[in-house]
Amino acid sequence: MDFAKADILGINVASLTMPEAVAQAEEYMAEKKTALIVTANAEMIMQAVKDSDLRKIVNSADLVVPDGAGAVWAARHLGYDMPERVAGFDLVQELLRRAPKYRQKIFFFGAAPGVAEQAKRKAEIKYPGIQIVGTRDGYFSSADEPDILAQIRRAAPDLLLTALGVPRQEKWLAKHREELKVPLAIGVGGTFDVMAGVVKRAPRWMQRAKLEWLFRGLHQPKRIRRLMALPRFILRVRAAKKQ
Repeated sequence: MDFAKADILGINVASLTMPEAVAQAEEYMAEKKTALIVTANAEMIMQAVKDSDLRKIVNSADLVVPDGAGAVWAARHLGYDMPERVAGFDLVQELLRRAPKYRQKIFFFGAAPGVAEQAKRKAEIKYPGIQIVGTRDGYFSSADEPDILAQIRRAAPDLLLTALGVPRQEKWLAKHREELKVPLAIGVGGTFDVMAGVVKRAPRWMQRAKLEWLFRGLHQPKRIRRLMALPRFILRVRAAKKQ
């Protein structure tokens, strides 16, 4: 599929719906190539503005989806058609839900020790028949990387979910893309923490009200500093529109 793109502060974000994102992800897995999906929210876009390496990686990804109300607002404010938010967590859950039907294999990589394994157990209950063929936590050194790469290659997943945080996960996936030879990889941030029950997700009403960022800040005070990227993002987008 060839989607229209919104240029948000130099980041090209696809204009698409959740069903279209799911269909495209499944197409990548069926093609057996080495696709990368990036879930871009306001915080990531602001990091990419300052980090040219991250910006290159994001803009060279096979698909960049608008993960966050901020990205959707920015696209619309700049005059682009952006139908809806494609939250990375929800995209992943839909792919996991559909995986048993297509016999797709998934690997969970990242998060703190024990979290990916707990997320795997929860997923196996929630999505009967799912094949999660391996887990590995995100605490490792460069010396551990050959073993991690070998573990993932042996497992031969169709989908690699990587939770190392932005920008580490995107840079790691870009660096090892050809070695991994995984049909589809997605950087998923705190997805395993939520799946494992370590972190709560915002209630539905806050998601609908576009206040999920506020919920995370209130429940994870260490994120407050990172969330300060939001007002800076709004100011940058408004300034970009005036140019």
